[in-house]
Amino acid sequence: MTTIARPASMPRFRPVESVRSLVRGSTDEAMWVRPALAGVLLLAAVLYIWNLTVSGYANTYYSAAALAASQSWSAWFFGSFDANNFITVDKPPLGTMLMGLSVRVFGLSSWSVLLPEALAGVATVGVLWVAVKHSFGAAAATIAAVVMALTPAAVLIFRFNNPDALLTLLLVLSAWALLRSLENGSYRWMALAAACVGLGFLTKYLQAYLVLPGYALVFGFSANTTLRRRIIGLGVALVAVLVTSGWWVAIVEMLPVGSKPFIGGSTTGSPLDLIFGYDGLGRIFGASGPGGGGAGGGGFSGEVGPLRLFNDQMFGQIAWFIPLSIGCLVVGLYRRRWTERTDRALAGYLLWGSWLIVTAITFSYMSGIIHSYYAVALAPAIGALVGAGMVELWKSHLRIWFGGIAVGIACLATAWFGATLLDRTPTFAVGLGPVAIGLAAVALVVLIAASLPALAGRTAVKRIALAAAGVGVIATLLAPAAYALDTTGTAYGGGDPHPGPGTTSGFGGGAGPGGAGLGVGPVGGLAGGGASGQIASGLPGDGGGLGGNTSDSALLNYLVANRGTASWIVAANSAQEAGSIEIATGLPVMAMGGFTGSDPAPTLAQLKSYIASGKLRFVLAGGGAGGFPGGSTDTSDRTTWVTSTCKVVNYGGSSSSLYDCAGAA
Repeated sequence: MTTIARPASMPRFRPVESVRSLVRGSTDEAMWVRPALAGVLLLAAVLYIWNLTVSGYANTYYSAAALAASQSWSAWFFGSFDANNFITVDKPPLGTMLMGLSVRVFGLSSWSVLLPEALAGVATVGVLWVAVKHSFGAAAATIAAVVMALTPAAVLIFRFNNPDALLTLLLVLSAWALLRSLENGSYRWMALAAACVGLGFLTKYLQAYLVLPGYALVFGFSANTTLRRRIIGLGVALVAVLVTSGWWVAIVEMLPVGSKPFIGGSTTGSPLDLIFGYDGLGRIFGASGPGGGGAGGGGFSGEVGPLRLFNDQMFGQIAWFIPLSIGCLVVGLYRRRWTERTDRALAGYLLWGSWLIVTAITFSYMSGIIHSYYAVALAPAIGALVGAGMVELWKSHLRIWFGGIAVGIACLATAWFGATLLDRTPTFAVGLGPVAIGLAAVALVVLIAASLPALAGRTAVKRIALAAAGVGVIATLLAPAAYALDTTGTAYGGGDPHPGPGTTSGFGGGAGPGGAGLGVGPVGGLAGGGASGQIASGLPGDGGGLGGNTSDSALLNYLVANRGTASWIVAANSAQEAGSIEIATGLPVMAMGGFTGSDPAPTLAQLKSYIASGKLRFVLAGGGAGGFPGGSTDTSDRTTWVTSTCKVVNYGGSSSSLYDCAGAA
């Protein structure tokens, strides 16, 4: 038998070496780098995916829209609340598009609705690691990713179905692309960064633009190219962000009124009205719109002012590392004051620092509606600055004796600050604060000893000092980690969830004394309310969950059995009432007045037209948990006409006022 010799140029397949290379990474990386990345991603996956369905359908407003998106491609495109495109949610459609695809593939369930949010969270942590490593190295990237993963606001939002999860991922992707563009002033990378911001705009409108001032500063100053190319690059980015932000808005604006749903949250049915009103400038300046939004953030996030991020409503979300991140930014910029403008680390400090400052100032002084969970947008910048600054201080330890001690002091101060925040929930994690302070204090003592001239420089002492610094960092993580872990076991619902155990005052979350949310629960035991009691039914007159209430079951059974050829099985006072019915039955429900019940849709004439044409028969009117006070004239007119003209239905229950309007128009 003749043996065919392997050509000398053909490499041998060595599976063991291939796996080792995959785990170890490139030859210029330390052996711990890839395992560290894998560990951080595993941490994020456990925090965001484990026990994911505890909140059921979470915010049923968006869950109902995801169901509609899975049933109708038209509803998927518009971001409609129901498959028959009566009204959209009061946000652009990208978030519900993602959830709608998941529901279309896997079917409707709590898991299929929430899984895309959790995966977006894991991806956010991974992309942040890559972006921070590009500027500051693997050690800083690992610290940044751990801080991001354990931020309570991140744990909450990446387990919830509000659009902030996708927005945060898109903004971190844009930051990574921007950092890549700086290497040679690449127009393509800059356009990609701008496009990601544009997609963020189609997720949550103007909030995505908060990073743009910093992006312009960083590219204009730090890009490794000529001034002329930097100016052109900024022009390319401007065009890219306008195109990717505006294409959907332009299409919807150009469509005639009868061929598109009413844009929820607007007063005219136009997305431009929503952008410059209720969902945009109204949030910043407090202009009125559907659902209100006066000074003080509508009561959701406390008083306007420089300390808003530390108040009882918001501290649990994000405050834990804010002082440390600001200190790290100051140290980083000071140490880079004489470097070249194209220095990667300087660009990183400018990027994440501008992100933190602009976003924090905006959130602190917004006088319109602001929910505390918006703070998740600060988490990437805080994590990046903490990782970069702590490593910066540690590296200075190699040249001056004070560097290691500075790390210890920073850890002790942050652990103490975390302990003071824990004291706001005195019955939660009792004793954890003193433990964190004690660990940080021990770490500081060891670092001081390791800096003594008699010991400094010895290999063993360096290793002990590094271990002590690690203990100090762990001590700073204990308090936010406790809030994060509590969040994974708590059921959340409604539009204003708060992580952790709640606070002794203000709007807390979970089972704590801060109070319950405004949520709407599903029917039939598909998801429980958990111990927190935050998930409540949106059906009129029903203070508990839908699952065990026979009157609610009777209502749903009656509506399904008597739908006939109607397009909507019922019209409800608001999306808060309609959401649970739509999810429970899988059939379109008309959410009159949109989210709060105060949108001018439908008018009384339009309601009569729907009834006369047979598209609608039943209307829920009067009493109930849905809707905010102060509805529009349309709301009053509809209710008056329905209650005076239509017939009350005895459907076998008593918790809801159901009217049969067949023939009434």
